[in-house]
Amino acid sequence: MMKELKIGVLGATGAVGQEMLKILEEYDIPVSELRPLASARSAGSLIKFKGKDVAIQAAADESFEGLDFVLGAVEGDMSRRFAPAIKKSGAVYIDNSSAFRLEPDVPLVVPEINGADAFENKGLIANPNCCTIIALMAVAGIAKLSEIESMVVCTYQAVSGAGQAGIAELDAQMAALAKGEKPVVKTFAAQIAMNVIPFIDAPYGNDYTKEEMKMQNEGRRILHCPDLKVNCTCVRVPVMRSHSIAVTLRTKEKVSVEAAKAAVAAYPGVRLIEDYEGRCYPTPLDTTDQDLVWVGRIREDLTDEKGLTLWCCGDQIRKGAASNAVQILKLLAEGK
Repeated sequence: MMKELKIGVLGATGAVGQEMLKILEEYDIPVSELRPLASARSAGSLIKFKGKDVAIQAAADESFEGLDFVLGAVEGDMSRRFAPAIKKSGAVYIDNSSAFRLEPDVPLVVPEINGADAFENKGLIANPNCCTIIALMAVAGIAKLSEIESMVVCTYQAVSGAGQAGIAELDAQMAALAKGEKPVVKTFAAQIAMNVIPFIDAPYGNDYTKEEMKMQNEGRRILHCPDLKVNCTCVRVPVMRSHSIAVTLRTKEKVSVEAAKAAVAAYPGVRLIEDYEGRCYPTPLDTTDQDLVWVGRIREDLTDEKGLTLWCCGDQIRKGAASNAVQILKLLAEGK
């Protein structure tokens, strides 16, 4: 039985931080003390947790003393700012930012795939990129049948991936278009309403973006496959929540469609879709506000006899961020 825990949430007022609080309740994590932390301007405001009002505190170096775990829902610069103080306090820091994901002594963990790595932590664990989590959950069952050598990936990412500002911008642009007005473009590089934008994050230096390279760089660590090659194109689409991903993968040994379907269906945290409301595929709306990654349209790659193609969807705020972090916490707290 899990002991009662003292838990801090750094960035408790943001979209991911709020979802972490919701999931701590939903998973019935035994919390003896919750310490929601945010910027000084949010300090003193109240949030509800398990039916009680809890005051938000301004994050400072001394904010983490006595905590067992800290869930991080802040940007990378802020995460790097507070990580030393969190580690010094003795708490385990589970960080959702990209700050530490590629550091060799920091485990990068998806519990269903490489949960054992979490126990090798030195006070800090990194939560992977949202699309990396969703795509790897979809292919992890197949990887158990044969090593994955390469993947060609196209992501279709909801505006919520850009936080509350992304959601607000799509809302405002749709409202403006409905009134015949010109939409205001601020959060994204181009109008997102009734449009798609095939460029997410900053340039990586090789004509790909940082978001696109995360699939390869993080995938290698999570799958323990240092030679994995990934060609990824990330696209922002006018969907509120849940990312969709098309994956074509090549395995070392040929895996049949039937074997792949069976492996996907049996994998924890994944739902195989073959006949859902008359469809053989999931949509973003199907997967919103839940933790399973839904996978459909598993078929042979017509260009490679060792290739398979599939479609998957997952809620990037939950399994792609907040739920994965809470699942890591739960795994460590249970000691298994």
